[in-house]
Amino acid sequence: MPAKIGLVLDCRDPESLAGFWSEALGYTVLGGVENYVLLVDKEGVQPKLLLQRVPEDKQMKNRMHLDFDVRDVEAEAVRLEKLGARRLEGESRHEHGTTWVVMSDPEGNEFCVCDGGA
Repeated sequence: MPAKIGLVLDCRDPESLAGFWSEALGYTVLGGVENYVLLVDKEGVQPKLLLQRVPEDKQMKNRMHLDFDVRDVEAEAVRLEKLGARRLEGESRHEHGTTWVVMSDPEGNEFCVCDGGA
């Protein structure tokens, strides 16, 4: 049986970011204890997201990031901006039949909003 993956995001304030990520992904905040807050997909299909408190601020570009595959990149980017995300580049990128916008969460962790490709 293949392993299921879970995602872990290091952050300064997991309680604060839980609000952003639960709304952004449509996840439920399952709960928190000490340095951790766990978010889960309501249907139990998508990977869990564990927000983990770390003492240091984000220093450089993420080595791995999330992609939101959506039909309308611009509409989703606007929705996420209303939740506290920000665009890191002024223009959308277009490459190999895919369009995406590079964004960050309220603590500066990068993610992309993509159309999923042609």
